[in-house]
Amino acid sequence: MIPMVNLKAQFADIKDEIEAGIAATIDSCSFILGPNVQAFEKEAADYLGVKHAIGCASGTDALHLALLAHGIAPGDEVITSAFTFIATAEAIKYVGATPVFVDIDPGTFNITPDNIKRAITPKTKAVMPVHLFGQPADLPAIRAICDKHGLKLIEDCAQSFGATVANRQTGSYGDAAGFSFFPSKNLGCFGDGGLVTTSSDEAAAKIKQFRNHGSEVRYYHDVVGYNSRLDELQAVVLRAKLKRIDQYNAARRHAAHLYSKLLADLPLTTPFEDGVGVHVYHQYTLLCERRDEVMKALHDRQISSAIYYPVPLHKQNVFKDDCAGLSLPVTEAVAAECFSLPICSNLADDTVVEIADAIRGVFQA
Repeated sequence: MIPMVNLKAQFADIKDEIEAGIAATIDSCSFILGPNVQAFEKEAADYLGVKHAIGCASGTDALHLALLAHGIAPGDEVITSAFTFIATAEAIKYVGATPVFVDIDPGTFNITPDNIKRAITPKTKAVMPVHLFGQPADLPAIRAICDKHGLKLIEDCAQSFGATVANRQTGSYGDAAGFSFFPSKNLGCFGDGGLVTTSSDEAAAKIKQFRNHGSEVRYYHDVVGYNSRLDELQAVVLRAKLKRIDQYNAARRHAAHLYSKLLADLPLTTPFEDGVGVHVYHQYTLLCERRDEVMKALHDRQISSAIYYPVPLHKQNVFKDDCAGLSLPVTEAVAAECFSLPICSNLADDTVVEIADAIRGVFQA
């Protein structure tokens, strides 16, 4: 079976470096907030062009801690997308705020500046754009809206590590940003892990306190915090992969562009690059009215495919009362037709050709 992401092949290329780092960590018995976490945080901050990068336990926690550190609280509204993984909205609910879902652009699948403007109310305190599938949202325009209205900009960068807008990394435009290191991400570890970025000294101090049981000094606790620390073993993996992230992302872009070339004449919609930012293709996602038929043909050929995301958040049971009567026509249309093909940093050209041929067979039958 051709997998969505070939983690075994990626690991084989860096196996010796990772195993040596893990062995050294085990030998040192320094497992929590040790030298590898500290080094990774510095390396990630330098790469992303931010003052602070703070490791935590997951991408969900990263968004949660970012919101907490910026005072988002019960009664506040946060404008975001319904076409995303539920963690985006969960983080907003964790702080007692209300996610306000707005519609997306049909090409980029990201929320638009105009839709954000229309959703602002006196209760709006923040905007959380999602750089979905690795396509950056229009950060300069969204930043300008937030500045004009006194809103916090919290970027959801769970799928966009290494993506840029105007030669700046996603995660560097917001008051804070949250990254996920789930294994299948462009930069992934060997379990759960996350990162919060900010250039505010005050916010960074709060995030570090919140992630470590509300403590700045061991056994002295000033606020109720959380157990949300990136561990040393995951930091070893992330340090090895961070050195190669530009290479990994370039390989994903190469595979994506080859897919788009091979599928260009078929009755489906290939991913759109709007030119605002550099897409890093966490997912290669198409739209097709015959989605189920295409996915079955791929499965019959032992080729993986997946739907991200079949049910938008405003249609999920958990939000049905909050979102009763809410219509997001573009979001709903995209969810009804979208599906994703295998893509990763070691996807061979001949494999892309094989997958494209399998799809072509559906329309030529």
